[in-house]
Amino acid sequence: MVMSEPSNITLLKEIAELLNEETDMARMLDGAIRKLLSASTFETAWIFFINEKGKHQLVAQANLPAPLEDNNCRHLQKGGCWCVKRYHDGDLEKASNIIACQRIENAMPAKARKQGSITHHATVPLQSGKEKFGLLNIAAPDTVGFSKDELALLESVAFQIGSAIKRIGLTKQEQELALVKERNRLARDLHDSVNQLLFSVTLTARGGVEMSEDPTVQETFRDIQHLTQEALNEMRALIWQLRPKGLESGLLDAIKGYGEMLGLTVETKMTGVIQLPSRIEETLFRIAQESLNNVRKHAGVNKVELYLSVTATDVLLVLRDEGRGFAFDHNVNLPSIGIQSIRDRANAEGGTADWSSEIGKGTEILVRIPY
Repeated sequence: MVMSEPSNITLLKEIAELLNEETDMARMLDGAIRKLLSASTFETAWIFFINEKGKHQLVAQANLPAPLEDNNCRHLQKGGCWCVKRYHDGDLEKASNIIACQRIENAMPAKARKQGSITHHATVPLQSGKEKFGLLNIAAPDTVGFSKDELALLESVAFQIGSAIKRIGLTKQEQELALVKERNRLARDLHDSVNQLLFSVTLTARGGVEMSEDPTVQETFRDIQHLTQEALNEMRALIWQLRPKGLESGLLDAIKGYGEMLGLTVETKMTGVIQLPSRIEETLFRIAQESLNNVRKHAGVNKVELYLSVTATDVLLVLRDEGRGFAFDHNVNLPSIGIQSIRDRANAEGGTADWSSEIGKGTEILVRIPY
């Protein structure tokens, strides 16, 4: 049964209101497809995001049959299919009925299907202007194909969702830009005020050593000079973390520059071509920063080896030193906040961070991040 035109208009208005109000991507997608299913003849829905390399990611689903939902939706998560391939090849421009779905066939072979199960689905690209994000797939039990009116409704909903995805993306970009501006402002303030004050204290302490003839007083001024110089180094490192200079010249140059600022020599080796998304590049830079900080504070050496390998699917960063090393139990809390920060940053990008260390034999950090 096809919904009447007034009902379709009401549904589209309700979905539009929901999309305009929501700012969280996951909740927005989930709410949109559930609203669509609740007020239409469609009964099952799922959404794929697809990157420029054709790799898909299941980001939302509703009312999936048990075989498709089994084992964390593995039939939707893994493997290829006609609709994703046609989308990546640029051959899927509008809502279309899918004649055969490899995912459904793998999850529910013909001999195991029952009356009331889904066998086919319709698919439509999610896009805003010329920018495409993925696919919205819709199915209903015992339905081989949907009517022109149903496909038209599906296209209208997909257009709304695509526009909302674009809106949320722009909002996130604005927030990230505002964060960068705030970091830059704070870095300037620290450099212009606290950094200069610490430098002045260092000079004053040096002058105190030269002006006094009392050994005790001289030693006190030397302690002040030493502590102030340490604070000055920490401040410069903090300014680097707030505003990473050098990334515009390349990730490796930025890491080497930060190491030099800490008094470390970073020897680099690289395989593959570095063409990383800016988000991944900054994550790797932050991880390298934290690792180099740990070397300066704890390793007792001034030389670090860095290995960077970039493949078609992920990037591997290895940092190795021959310093003091440390021992820790993988089953208990990590030995420092810095190491936990490295793992958190890698996990936030869907990656992993592992350590290999032994007392007196140095430390090796391995970070792998997909992109």
